[in-house]
Amino acid sequence: MRTLSALVVAGVLAVPMVGSAHFKLLEPASWLVEDNRGDPQKSGPCGGSNTDWGKPSYAVTKVTGGSSLHIKVQETIFHPGFYRVALAVNSPTELPPDPNAEVRQGDRGPISISGAVQNPAQIPVLADGLFVHKERPTGTMAPWETDVKLPNISCRTCTLQVVQFMEEHGFNNPGGYTYHHCAMLQITPDNSKPIDAGWPAERTMTR
Repeated sequence: MRTLSALVVAGVLAVPMVGSAHFKLLEPASWLVEDNRGDPQKSGPCGGSNTDWGKPSYAVTKVTGGSSLHIKVQETIFHPGFYRVALAVNSPTELPPDPNAEVRQGDRGPISISGAVQNPAQIPVLADGLFVHKERPTGTMAPWETDVKLPNISCRTCTLQVVQFMEEHGFNNPGGYTYHHCAMLQITPDNSKPIDAGWPAERTMTR
């Protein structure tokens, strides 16, 4: 029995440790009400899950175009990977696909090795490869923080997306290897600066 128990323990230790990561979007305010882990966040492009679409927070952050926007996230359950920030002017459908994943085959299916990072970032991505981390921290995890520059555009209801790509993670249904949060922004252009070309034009609202 002792030999059998040792074999079982050895087998468990041999299985890759593929856990779930979670994060909360602290700044700007999330468009969904998040629990203490940041859920619901699996489904793209802006959170929710197969069983919980999430409750809207109705939060809207007013900002000036061409200025810096503070991004602050709290990883509530550690996992190696990185973050990406993108912006949609008219609809979340303008947001880019989740980072393309390189995978290996595990005993229970594909496991992510790495995700593609845009360098340099291309519209609608504002910043990519943020907060790259591999090692599990000791003690309480501090929030990740940075500033990203917003385009100088006019946008009554922009969707800011913050995603976490997870390495060494099994495929989720939904969401794949990526967790998702969004925030609603109202961007007023800075008239002292030129309008940034290349971004989609804001559609005129009709009654």
